[in-house]
Amino acid sequence: MHDLKSIREMPKEFDAGMARRGHPPQSAKLLELDTERRKLQTELQDLLQRRNEASREVGVKKKKGENADDLVTEVQGLKDKIAALEGQERDIGAKLTDILSGLPNLAALDVPVGDDEYDNEEIRSHGEPTRPDFPAKEHFDLGEGLGLMSFDLAAKMSGARFVVLRGALARLERSLGSFMLDLHTVEHGYTEILPPYLVKDNAMYGTGQLPKFASDLFRTEDGFWLIPTAEVPLTNLMADEVVDAGDLPIRVTAWTPCFREEAGAAGKDTRGMIRQHQFSKVEMVSIAHPDESDNELERMTNCAEEVLKRLGLSYRVVKLCTGDMGFGARKTYDIEVWLPGQGRFREISSCSNCWDFQARRMGARFKTQGEKGTSFAHTLNGSGVAVGRAMVAVLENYQNEDGSITVPEVLRPYMGGLTKIVA
Repeated sequence: MHDLKSIREMPKEFDAGMARRGHPPQSAKLLELDTERRKLQTELQDLLQRRNEASREVGVKKKKGENADDLVTEVQGLKDKIAALEGQERDIGAKLTDILSGLPNLAALDVPVGDDEYDNEEIRSHGEPTRPDFPAKEHFDLGEGLGLMSFDLAAKMSGARFVVLRGALARLERSLGSFMLDLHTVEHGYTEILPPYLVKDNAMYGTGQLPKFASDLFRTEDGFWLIPTAEVPLTNLMADEVVDAGDLPIRVTAWTPCFREEAGAAGKDTRGMIRQHQFSKVEMVSIAHPDESDNELERMTNCAEEVLKRLGLSYRVVKLCTGDMGFGARKTYDIEVWLPGQGRFREISSCSNCWDFQARRMGARFKTQGEKGTSFAHTLNGSGVAVGRAMVAVLENYQNEDGSITVPEVLRPYMGGLTKIVA
C-alpha cells in the first residue's frame, strides 16, 4: 500500500515510479479522490460540531422550559446530512483503497528497468556448473528410474502437477527441509515457527496476494485460503502489532507446504517437480528497521546462498528487473541453481525487500523510545530455499551414469548415513 501523503508531496515522482513498473500515471486520479474525501471530512467535522452545539442548546432550553422544536428539527436534519456525507466519504475511501490495493510497490532506484527475465542483471555466481561425462538426465527420469517418484500415481488421486515420493526420495525431501531449518535457526539467528496453513482474507491482503492474485490461490468452501508461501503467516505475525525499535530485526523461519493454482503457467514445466500445485519450502521473513532493511536483504540472500554452498551446488544471483519483480517487492534477488539435466540455471530462491508496502496494509509498526508516535516497519521475505527444487538440483547434480544418486555429504546425517540412493 502506498502512502497518500507521499503522493500528495511528490506526485510526479510517484508517477515516474509507476512508469518504471509499467503502469500509467496514477497521481491525478488518486489526488482528485483524496481532495474530495478531505473536503467531505472537513464538512463533516463542521456539521458534527454544529450538531453537538445544537444538542446542548436543546438541553438548555428544555431545562428552562422553553420551546426547542426548531433546534430539534435542526439536529435531526444535521443527523441526516451527516449520515449522507459519511456514506459518501466511505465510498470515496473504498475507491481510494481499491485503486491503491491494485498498484505494485515502487522499485528501488538501482533496480534495472525491463520487461522480463531476459532483462535481469547477474550480480555474482558460485561454483562451476556440473557437466557429467555422460548424457545427463532430468530429475523426473532419474526419480522414475529409481522407482521412487511417480506422477502417474499422484494424477490418479489429484490430477496434474502433483507427485508421489517414496522411500529414499521421501526421506531426501525431509532431510533437505530439516537441514535448512537447522542451518537458519542454529547459525543464522532465525526463530523457527510452525504457522497455520489456512488463513483468512485479511492475512492474504496484508502480504499483497489479495485482491489482485486470487486466481493464483486455492480457497476452501468456508472461506479460508491455503497459503501459497509461509511468507503469508510469518509476516502476519506482525499484523496490527507495535514492537520496540530495539527488538528489530525480528527474524523467523518456517518449513511448510505451499499451494498454488499456477493459473498463468499453462504449458510451462508440465512434467516434473519444478512447477506444482503443492510443494514445500523453507521461508525466511525479517521485520526490520527502515534504516537497516537494505542490509537485511543482503544478509537474507547470503543465508539462502549458504544452503546451496553446503549442498555443493553451482548457482548465480540475479537482480530482477522492474517487469520481472513481484507485486509487493521494492527490490528482489533471485538465486538460480544449475540443473545439468536441463543445461541451464533455474530459480530456487527469491529474496525481496518490500519496504513499508506490506506493513501499511497490515499495520505493522515499531516505536522508538523517547519519540512520539509509531512508524511502519520494513518487511522482507526469502526462500531459504524451495525444498522440492533443491531435491531436483541434488538429483541432477549428483546423478551417476547408472542412474543412482550420490547423497551430498551434508545430508548424510539426516539420511541415516546413506551415501547413495539406488533402485
